[in-house]
Amino acid sequence: MSNILLEMKNITKTFPGVKALNKVNLKVQEGEIHALMGENGAGKSTLMKVLSGVYPYGSYEGEILFSNQLCQFKEISDSESKGIVIIHQELALIPQLSIAENIFLGNEQAKRGIINWYETDRETLKLLKMVGLTENPSTLAGTIGVGKQQLVEIAKALSKKVKLLILDEPTAALNEEDSDNLLNLLLQLKEQGLTSIIISHKLNEIIKVADAITILRDGQTIETLYMNQDEITEERIIKGMVGRDLTQRYPSRVPNIGDTFFEVKDWTVYHPTQQNRLIIDQVSFHINKGEIVGIAGLMGAGRTELAMSIFGESYGIKKSGQIIKDNKPIQVKSISAAINAGIAYVSEDRKEYGLILINDIKRNITLANLKSISKYFVVNDHQELLDAEHFRERLKIKTPSVHQLTGNLSGGNQQKVVLSKWIYAKPDILFLDEPTRGIDVGAKYEIYTIINELANEGKGILVISSELPELLGICDRIYVMNEGRFTGEVTREEASQELLMKFMTKGRVEHA
Repeated sequence: MSNILLEMKNITKTFPGVKALNKVNLKVQEGEIHALMGENGAGKSTLMKVLSGVYPYGSYEGEILFSNQLCQFKEISDSESKGIVIIHQELALIPQLSIAENIFLGNEQAKRGIINWYETDRETLKLLKMVGLTENPSTLAGTIGVGKQQLVEIAKALSKKVKLLILDEPTAALNEEDSDNLLNLLLQLKEQGLTSIIISHKLNEIIKVADAITILRDGQTIETLYMNQDEITEERIIKGMVGRDLTQRYPSRVPNIGDTFFEVKDWTVYHPTQQNRLIIDQVSFHINKGEIVGIAGLMGAGRTELAMSIFGESYGIKKSGQIIKDNKPIQVKSISAAINAGIAYVSEDRKEYGLILINDIKRNITLANLKSISKYFVVNDHQELLDAEHFRERLKIKTPSVHQLTGNLSGGNQQKVVLSKWIYAKPDILFLDEPTRGIDVGAKYEIYTIINELANEGKGILVISSELPELLGICDRIYVMNEGRFTGEVTREEASQELLMKFMTKGRVEHA
């Protein structure tokens, strides 16, 4: 067996009111890909922040040994100087800077304070070749896709002479092709001797690349599994994560679908800055009461743009078409108008558009419907607290108090706060854009259950998802989108991944 590169012993980390890590142990062998898995809130990201110096020595208990040396990192630069580099789920590239500038930001190729741009570009080309990119070093980082940005982040890590690369949900925002490219790159880097820790909720990806899997639950180490020693299945990993067998990924539901009460007809939208670029091209669809409708499509198909352009016309220009609710045309030219019309939109980017992270849970939940707890523009604090507590219990938000800052919650619990906010607004129609992105299987099941409950109350649900099994598992009907147009519509009974993929890639096809 290889030498131990990293050992974390009895790591304990406490936040006000909650013990995030409780005597966690982790051993990573040199030259392996080690997966760290667990439900949202299990402590995975917290453990890696302890390792990388985000949470400095003295703010936690326990020991970190790296290359057999005791480490007491006070800040991120301390861990990077040892060769430990972390790439967070939210990429840290600066869109307005070039690829080369991003890669060497803080690590400039300079002498006596003067940057050698020839050397910077030369080294950048070397690093880009290592990660399989052919981009020009002077290309602005904000103009390339998310998949390529992730590879630039890895190139940036390689520029720091990385020995241990930590990737937090690296494929959460990537399509299938970009995800495969990234995973294959990790395998190539492993062959060159690089050690990696990968945090992911995508079980199939972990089983494909990991040599070992450490499972955390409720801030404690449950077990470490080794690919060459243990019989590893998705079911075994899930049991370790959630503490029970999860025999069904999707809760059972008997649909009670009513009449059509929401329609969009011939909806057309142009790009907000490129005014002649057509983004949504005469799209028409309908939703019935109590129905869960899905939209499938590859990245760039226009799914999010469609939802945002309908919700208060928050995307695009030169819109045309008609929105009909309860058999009457409606105008929703602002977010407030959309909310008043009974429409809610859960964004795919919960941190940017769904939450105010520096506000507490209580205020985030009530934000879209403050009028229900206020009189003469004065908020009833007691009623707000009672209502927030009700949703904390109903959606099982893991937090000691609704006074907790939302930014301190795990991704799954943040998503539950977003859902609480929009349910509290009492909508008739909910657009859910990637509602389970970056969320573990246990939390996914809970969110699917919530979606079912809302449908059973007679609400219309529109789910946008890049995960075809998710759409097949929860939807009554699925529209498929390609290049701004709907190319197909299938029922639950006839839907399959193969059929959806045909619509997504080839346009309209015949089906039974």
